[in-house]
Amino acid sequence: MQKGTINLGIMERVIFGQPSATALVEEVDRIGAKNVFLLVGGTLNKETDEVKKIVKALGHRFCGVHDRMPAHSPRDAVVECANLARSCNTDLLVTFGGGSVTDGGKAVTICLEHNILDVDGLEPFRTVVNEKGNRRFPEYEAPTVRQIAIPTTLSGGEFNARAGITDSRLKLKQSFVHRGIMPISVILDGAITRHTPEWLFLSTGIRAVDHAVETYLSLDANDYWDGAALHSLKLLHEGLTRVKQDADDLEARQKCLMGAWLSMTGIVSGCRLGASHAIGHILGGTANVPHGYTSCVMLPHVLAWNRSVNGERQHSLSMALGQPDVLAAKLIASLVEELGMPQKLGDVGVTQSQFVDLAKNCMLDDWTFSNPRMIRTPEQVIEILELAS
Repeated sequence: MQKGTINLGIMERVIFGQPSATALVEEVDRIGAKNVFLLVGGTLNKETDEVKKIVKALGHRFCGVHDRMPAHSPRDAVVECANLARSCNTDLLVTFGGGSVTDGGKAVTICLEHNILDVDGLEPFRTVVNEKGNRRFPEYEAPTVRQIAIPTTLSGGEFNARAGITDSRLKLKQSFVHRGIMPISVILDGAITRHTPEWLFLSTGIRAVDHAVETYLSLDANDYWDGAALHSLKLLHEGLTRVKQDADDLEARQKCLMGAWLSMTGIVSGCRLGASHAIGHILGGTANVPHGYTSCVMLPHVLAWNRSVNGERQHSLSMALGQPDVLAAKLIASLVEELGMPQKLGDVGVTQSQFVDLAKNCMLDDWTFSNPRMIRTPEQVIEILELAS
């Protein structure tokens, strides 16, 4: 008989299928915020009018904007944004953009609550992993300035109480985990994703596929998470292939957003993932590979490496993808190819000369130690990297 615990977060609402500016104003009214600060994607702010729509809709409640959050949410950009937001007496943070903006926003709320003024001030708040894979979660007061997230990609981090923040000095992405950094609300608006570059939308869609797959194959898998993961996979497969065929298919874009939300069901309630995510974190922070691309180049090869211990479970993934007689690793690889995404580490600029450092850093990520096939040495990580090379 299955045993486990489902941890519920503190998110209050998810609004979908409504124009983002309209939905945001309704949420601001509900929450009663007076000084709303925007953390937005730079391209979204400079090359579209979507941010201007939100500023106009907020009216006198708009108090400032930051649009300089680089990929992988480096600490210095987080602190810069927090210092600006603090100077505006912010009482609500709205993030509008991709995964780096969303995660950066979570860390901004930590900085606001604890008066963090420089990059070293974030150090006591990060999660630490020892050589056995055991995690230490610092205890601290939850942020009182909450976050509303409006995602434009499919990474799904807006549903999570975890932020990936990069220490640029170490070239290492580190986790900040606290139930209090989960956004209070999320707004899913397929129409605004039309501005997202195709490569970014589709690659982060594979990131969401990765969430669903590694949730279903998790050491912690249970019936509750299984159902969400498998349906997520179906929605994402349909939605992504339709968007590739017709970028203006807004119904398909909304299906992708809903699929990405479902893919996070396990993660946000305590599910441990595996090597695709662990290696992906390190590829991002150490080798500067974009979020979505990490899953494109790693997931099929992690599936192949793990198949000796969970081949039967992987067959259910093949069934969800509509081809039960084809290995899941091949089906995911075919989807990546169909979407025109990179398939090998070399395609994203990672060479074998980097493998030793990447593998060493992977041993600092907690999800390395919860991979279905046990990983306890850097050499095992290198085996997976070689499959992907």
